[in-house]
Amino acid sequence: MKLSLKAKRGLLVIHCIFAAIMLGNMVVFLIFSFTISASNQQTIIEACQQSMHLLSRTSVKASTIGTTVTGILLSVWSKWGLFKFYWIIAKEGLTVLCIAINFWGMYAWTLASLQQKSADELFIVHAELWTGIIIQILSLVLMYVLSVFKPWGRRVA
Repeated sequence: MKLSLKAKRGLLVIHCIFAAIMLGNMVVFLIFSFTISASNQQTIIEACQQSMHLLSRTSVKASTIGTTVTGILLSVWSKWGLFKFYWIIAKEGLTVLCIAINFWGMYAWTLASLQQKSADELFIVHAELWTGIIIQILSLVLMYVLSVFKPWGRRVA
């Protein structure tokens, strides 16, 4: 089944909106993490941690599902296919990484940051969270670049 041009554009717009929400979530996580690192006020730190945990349970998961589903539909219902082009395969690998970070990592790390009481435990959790945020942002930006430039061409089948 192939999509009409109008349907493809509509699905692409929805896909881009979900992808923008994913990237926006990670930028918000980055800002909250900076705030936590720079603040000495426990109420601000706890508010940032609670906000990140709330986002990890809601918007992060919803945008990940939406982006993944619309991306698969765009590939299957268009000329691109799931495995015809190297740049799509690269995006699929990055998507698996993002799914793991979003569904397991962000939730686990934000929950752990709410539960940790000692400074050493909190430092370790925040280091893990920072690592996840940076990997996530780099992966999402790389996926945007791959989508725009479509490098490497078609796989030989």
